[in-house]
Amino acid sequence: MTMRETDARIEARGLTKHYGGIAAVDDVSFTVEPGSVTGFLGPNGAGKTTTLRMILGLVRPDRGRATIGGTAYADLAAPLEIVGAALDSTGFHPGRAGLDHLRIYAAAAALPSSRATTVLDAVGLGDVGSRKVGGYSLGMRQRLALATALLGDPSVLVLDEPANGLDPEGILWLRRFLKEYADTGRSVLVSSHVLTEMQQLVDRAVILHRGRLIRQATLVDLAAEHGDLETAFFNLTTDQETRP
Repeated sequence: MTMRETDARIEARGLTKHYGGIAAVDDVSFTVEPGSVTGFLGPNGAGKTTTLRMILGLVRPDRGRATIGGTAYADLAAPLEIVGAALDSTGFHPGRAGLDHLRIYAAAAALPSSRATTVLDAVGLGDVGSRKVGGYSLGMRQRLALATALLGDPSVLVLDEPANGLDPEGILWLRRFLKEYADTGRSVLVSSHVLTEMQQLVDRAVILHRGRLIRQATLVDLAAEHGDLETAFFNLTTDQETRP
């Protein structure tokens, strides 16, 4: 196993977080393997965003630990070169050009300014880099968020609803891009509500319900048990709802 592949494994062990006495995430453990695209799925309020934020060091767990390549995010020496994250596409200055936004982030991370142009081209925004972000469509802002995550050429991508706002051509492009990214031995963790798209994109699925892990499996195994990902999701979550 290469060093990059080692760096690309995400491990969550017993992650637990309470808010006001209510468990938003309750003893969640799973692994995201190098070379895979893993779908992070669950109904609204299942604890997906809180879990992602714990993995990225933005929320401190009450119990448990998350590591990337065996190291907690806060302890990574060069985090942007290990993990690229895009949790929303709204945190851009509307009066700043897309290319300038990326150059500022690159400078803050001590990355070459040339990376800004490289990643802008990689996400298909090379022709609009000089335009102000305030004039970007939602799909273009999603691409810019992905470009920001790619600046450090990371081993791991953590993305929340990356297809939101993309047109059909853009969704197909994203699917191919993320699969090719994982094929290099890196890992991608994608949170999404669009189960039909996840069926086309992911190799594995991690399914949460009411803050607890209810299933972690390959798409092949889920298909053998339930037929497809959408059916598996509804069968598993409905089963949880009917339990006393």
